[in-house]
Amino acid sequence: MKYLHTMVRVTDLEASLAFYRDALGLEVLSVREVPAGRYTLAFLAAPGDASAQVELTFNWDPEAYTGGRNFGHLAYAVDDIYATCRRLMEHGVTICRPPRDGRMAFVRSPDQISIELLQAGTALPPAEPWASMPNVGAW
Repeated sequence: MKYLHTMVRVTDLEASLAFYRDALGLEVLSVREVPAGRYTLAFLAAPGDASAQVELTFNWDPEAYTGGRNFGHLAYAVDDIYATCRRLMEHGVTICRPPRDGRMAFVRSPDQISIELLQAGTALPPAEPWASMPNVGAW
């Protein structure tokens, strides 16, 4: 058995690509439109690690998606949690749970999917502005 991917339904493919690709830094592996099924699939993964993919499914016909706590979150290890959070903020992403401990942060995608960011290796020393930042919203 081999893990393949996690599928997330999205309501705006361009906004989701701007988040996952541009802000979060994932690489687009493929995009496939399926006119007969009226949907588009985009597969992304962390650079150099195509073994753990995220599938963004965009259904062309509008549909309301409700989130549940049963999903939880996606998690990624990052080389520098402060630089990653800074890049996300520069892309307009709210840091819901700042990396006050130099180890863990949470953000949300445009469709409110919770993303956990974990510092690879040892936690970084606490630093401002992160150490003083409050939590924002739910994560």
